[in-house]
Amino acid sequence: MQLFKTTHIDFIGKRKMFYVVSAIITIAGIAGALIRGVEYGIDFEGGTEAAFEFQRPVEIDALRDAVEAGGFKGAEVKTYGEANQYLVRIKNEANTITGAVRPTDRLRDHLNGAFAGNTVTLLKVDNIGPKIGAELRQQALMAVIVSMVAILLYISFRYELMLGIAAILALLHDVLVTFAFTVLCNGLFGLNLEMNQGMLAAFLTVVGFSINDTVINFDRIRENRTLHRSENMMALVNRSINETLPRTMLTGVCVVLVLVVLLFFSGEVLRGFSFVMLIGLFTGTYSSIFVAGSFVVDWLIFKKQLDPNSRRDFVDAGTTVRRERQGAVAGA
Repeated sequence: MQLFKTTHIDFIGKRKMFYVVSAIITIAGIAGALIRGVEYGIDFEGGTEAAFEFQRPVEIDALRDAVEAGGFKGAEVKTYGEANQYLVRIKNEANTITGAVRPTDRLRDHLNGAFAGNTVTLLKVDNIGPKIGAELRQQALMAVIVSMVAILLYISFRYELMLGIAAILALLHDVLVTFAFTVLCNGLFGLNLEMNQGMLAAFLTVVGFSINDTVINFDRIRENRTLHRSENMMALVNRSINETLPRTMLTGVCVVLVLVVLLFFSGEVLRGFSFVMLIGLFTGTYSSIFVAGSFVVDWLIFKKQLDPNSRRDFVDAGTTVRRERQGAVAGA
């Protein structure tokens, strides 16, 4: 199944324009993130995790509103264990002691008042210190770096170092752009996009999804280098991207439909994950089409293994190759 037939778009010829677009988005996003700052969840900042049991189950949205009304801004609320049990995670900044009353006890008393007649029991309390949160932030960053290094080694072993470097640059582009959009959109339209372990999982998933598209393009480039030996590399990369474009777009549309449903109907717990995945899908598809192959071409130009002025349109180049083969057969 294809959304459209094979196209004949000159992606490589327009690569400098796409470089500028990517640079503007990345720089603007990072600058905005530096100005606005990054909001961390209690996983990376520290805080308190408390489990509560209600006499009868309550609506999760009503519980979330009640917790916020009690002065615990940015608290994370989710189901826990049985249908009438809930987990509330409070950040350090909201985790202050009023007199001799612990914050969790104060929250329990507030919930008992907010849900009169529905007795609330505090089941357990776990504390995450700021030092542990800082260590988790470092480990999260290390996880992303290690995943990229592993991908670089794999691509370099499977193909060649040039393609591995191009793949990593495209992945770095995807992570930076997705991170920038996540920070800038936090709080807009009711989105809670604080950085926590769930968001880390989303970023690692974006890395995996993005490299999948890039590897497919690189596979086609390798195949075409065998099939069209006399074709200019710029024309060959163009050909390869156009040949895989229908498959790339079909996969992207299918995943977008799922992520849009998750974004609007999955609830608060998965909304951040689905938003990061949605942005990452667009940036990953964009980079696999407009960025990764262009890096390969410019790397060859930089190494003086390709003359940028010798470029031929890939349709004309393919016609020339067929004519050369026909002439060789006729001569034989």
